[in-house]
Amino acid sequence: MGKVYLIDVTNRDGVQTSRIGLAKLEKTIVNMYLNDLGVYQSEFGFPFTTHEVNYLNANLELVEMGVIKPMKLEGWIRAITKDVETAFKFVPKIKHFNMSISTSDLMLEAKFGGKFSRKDIIKNMQDAVKLGYEKGAETIGVNAEDASRTDLNYLIEFAQAAKEIGAKRVRYCDTLGADDPQTIYERLKTIAQKTKIDLEMHCHNDLGMAVACSVMGAKGAIDGGVDAYINTTINGIGERAGNADLLGVLLALKYSSGLKDKKMFPENITLSKIWEFAKYASYAFGIPIPVNQVGVGDNAFAHESGIHADGALKNRRNYELYDYEELGRGETELVESGRMITVGEYSGIKGFANVYGKLEIEFKNDKEAAEILELVRYANVHTQKPLTKNELFFIARYPKQARQIMTVSP
Repeated sequence: MGKVYLIDVTNRDGVQTSRIGLAKLEKTIVNMYLNDLGVYQSEFGFPFTTHEVNYLNANLELVEMGVIKPMKLEGWIRAITKDVETAFKFVPKIKHFNMSISTSDLMLEAKFGGKFSRKDIIKNMQDAVKLGYEKGAETIGVNAEDASRTDLNYLIEFAQAAKEIGAKRVRYCDTLGADDPQTIYERLKTIAQKTKIDLEMHCHNDLGMAVACSVMGAKGAIDGGVDAYINTTINGIGERAGNADLLGVLLALKYSSGLKDKKMFPENITLSKIWEFAKYASYAFGIPIPVNQVGVGDNAFAHESGIHADGALKNRRNYELYDYEELGRGETELVESGRMITVGEYSGIKGFANVYGKLEIEFKNDKEAAEILELVRYANVHTQKPLTKNELFFIARYPKQARQIMTVSP
């Protein structure tokens, strides 16, 4: 029986969303949350872009230090040798990649202007994968962009070619969210049976079916005899109408009537971390969580109708499919309602000491405290919002990496 693994793409596809973004410190905290949650791999950025270099290298230092462990950090690049060369030049210790190239006839014509044939696409992909391994990569996944609109026989040929050159898996990209659950199940099962290479689902929500397509695509891969990897983002954030929501995917695998007995729920996942993570992502992105958001919305466990309220009070299973406590909800939260001291770019040592004292963090001496205060000031400039508890903790514990993450040199 195949297994399901999660590869979260919040720090790649999520931050590509129009009109939003994350500071590099915030991207790092997202990686920390994903690691604590038990996600298999984070697509943590673009190793061929100069402004991400310090953030990427610092996060790989955190991996070496055992701070981010056992989660893997994987970079996204185009499946061309130029990107491979640049990635290893900028981020020499990177070990994991997803390499992307378009495969549909529509994109070959409308995106590439007919410059590349189907054979050219496969050759470019194989050249990039081969060079990646020669440069020191440990795992490489190959992305078939617009796979849902790609001829199935060509997808099989593409996947076989990826397997032959050593790719560990092929990412089936439903780039426009055009698939439906039944179709993606059948296509993924066929590809799995024909190629026996592990398959990865990357689904967008343009038709409101990203979660459904992700879990059914994964079932198709497993029924076809291979492991399945599902791409997610926290709170479903992503281009256009978003990506497959991280929590929605997990709950579907665990509780939906047709999947709950299939043992597809990923190993090592700690669902109790998701409530705090979802709230942090909402704050960092500046996007409120919809009241009807799966599991973490304000109304996810709210009952007002007399019949529903009565039923829920008698036995929560009458009107609640799963428990809010399982998601980390229900704990008493302390809210400052009187005097509040925050730290920002103009903070002084007294206010700084007050805030860190409440976090029960002590400094060895005044010199160390002053150095951390200076980093906190820069972090406030960097994020342009008051720092969260976890951000303050991170800066105090890993000042060297924090400094590097926040350094961007044009």
